[in-house]
Amino acid sequence: MVERGLGPRFRAWVDRNLPTRESFESNRWLKPIAHRILHSSLWRMTRRSIPRGVALGMFTGILIPMGQIPASAVLALPLRANVPAAALTTFFTNPFTTPFLLVLYYKIGSWTLHLGGTTAAAASTAAADAGWLHWLAADVGLPTAVGMAICAVLGGVLGYCVTALGWRLWVGRKWRKRSAERAARQIDAA
Repeated sequence: MVERGLGPRFRAWVDRNLPTRESFESNRWLKPIAHRILHSSLWRMTRRSIPRGVALGMFTGILIPMGQIPASAVLALPLRANVPAAALTTFFTNPFTTPFLLVLYYKIGSWTLHLGGTTAAAASTAAADAGWLHWLAADVGLPTAVGMAICAVLGGVLGYCVTALGWRLWVGRKWRKRSAERAARQIDAA
């Protein structure tokens, strides 16, 4: 029987694209620290390591534009975070979501810095007068960087909280199911 739908396809994509211990071991950039990255505690799925990995993946995925997976793997060492969870969560930022996220970063940064939004006419005048690189660095760069930092911290905290809550609910459901099965067996045995 072939499973259909988005769930099995997503699982297959994750299985194909999630870095494995062997891929980290063979990576030439990670060779000097491969023995630390390959420690079993960083690959085990526990109630503490998975939320840490998700938080780390959100943080590095938002804050680091390139090389997010190696950065997550290296930062997972001192934080004792789950490396696959951190690597998978960095895919939150991808070519489809990046334009929307950049607008979000700019809006949050402008709001935080109390900057008034520039109109399209003022932006085109500024771009023509001072050059578009100056406009990009002076008028857009700082609010975007501030918004990116804020979103990275908030995304990490939110990712940690949601994952920890989800883990707790998942384990609670498993325990309830187990106790219901145990009660059913006791009733059948009696």
